[in-house]
Amino acid sequence: MSYAMTVRVRGEFAQTVERVRAALKEQGFGVLTEIDLRSTLREKLGVDLTDYVILGACNPPLAHRAVQADPAIGLLLPCNVVVRAEGSGSTVVQAMDPQVMVQLSDAPELRAVADEAAARLRAALDVVSS
Repeated sequence: MSYAMTVRVRGEFAQTVERVRAALKEQGFGVLTEIDLRSTLREKLGVDLTDYVILGACNPPLAHRAVQADPAIGLLLPCNVVVRAEGSGSTVVQAMDPQVMVQLSDAPELRAVADEAAARLRAALDVVSS
């Protein structure tokens, strides 16, 4: 099973990040955290990396349902979305497939949560890639 849902888009990195934020918001996700991996690795290790941001996206109703079904599932929350430059005006956007939760938990109630989260993330990625 692949753990990522991926789209490649033509467009500059910063603009794509903003499009991803807007598309996630349309699907009920807020961005709780943002990690600028490029800056962090440059500062901490002195290495250079292409533009790379990890957005910690959360849909509160879905997160609540997931944690009610399996309190330990919080280890996999929020839904991480990566935006990374791929060179010459191309950007990759990846979201962790929520179906991974179903594979790691015995809670049957998580299937419906993962299905809805995956549908919402896929819809956001479709908007970004169109």
